[in-house]
Amino acid sequence: MGSIFGSFLGALIYRFPRSISIAEGRSFCDKCKKQISWYDNIPILSFLILGGKCRNCKSKIPGINFIIELTTGIGFVVIGFQPVPLILFCLLEVIFTIDLEHQIIPDIFIFIGLAVLFLNQTYSSLLAGFLAASFLLLIHLFTKGRGMGLGDVKFAVLGGAVVGLQLTFVWLFLAFLTGATVGIILILAEKAKIKDKIAFGPFLVIAIPLTIVYGQRLIDLIGVSIH
Repeated sequence: MGSIFGSFLGALIYRFPRSISIAEGRSFCDKCKKQISWYDNIPILSFLILGGKCRNCKSKIPGINFIIELTTGIGFVVIGFQPVPLILFCLLEVIFTIDLEHQIIPDIFIFIGLAVLFLNQTYSSLLAGFLAASFLLLIHLFTKGRGMGLGDVKFAVLGGAVVGLQLTFVWLFLAFLTGATVGIILILAEKAKIKDKIAFGPFLVIAIPLTIVYGQRLIDLIGVSIH
């Protein structure tokens, strides 16, 4: 079931930034534009059977589709039947991948996430989101948009609400830490330059599960108590 949802998310991730309606027909090959038959669109299995290539034109199928299907399947198994966490998990996958590929975070996915949290009666955590967003907004204003995009600022409202007030600044710390680490690795590997712009949204997304799992342990480790 998770991999089926992952297949849908893959189509959404491809189509949304290109202004293609998700309801506009079945999936198609990005190269030859031929519509993909149902037996070539079975999550995970079709990619493996076809060897990662289009049956018609033999061009490579983007590996990100396989990764999303596999990751979503694993996510559903780990999370279990918990609607709110599952919806947030899917939204974070979408935001992560779109920002990684296009360096944009569409507002609609942030609004959906906030609506889900609000309906789940966790609106008190929105304070944490606004605090996180305010912090990133200061960075945006101080650097005149070069150090932080407004999309990241808006996403911080959702991210902060997810992790809660107690772990908000741990979340931001882990996001900056992972971002800096990856940035240094890319520079040392000559895959990027110091002046290159790297999407920060994926690191904000990655830091959410890290914070949920290890946040309190990190606080206890450094002897900090947040009330």
